[in-house]
Amino acid sequence: MNKTTLLALLLLATVAMMALGLVFYVAHRHPRLATPLMVTAAFAGVFVALIAGVAAH
Repeated sequence: MNKTTLLALLLLATVAMMALGLVFYVAHRHPRLATPLMVTAAFAGVFVALIAGVAAH
């Protein structure tokens, strides 16, 4: 991997972690939307799948 790819992965990971925190916060503040841990786990699973796809390329 070159530097640009690694930098892009770092940026993607940073933005995704911020979005993960936002999803957890919204689910925690409004429990009727969904169970906070289930929503966060689902988002994390999608995030891991996207990162694995980018890293494998």
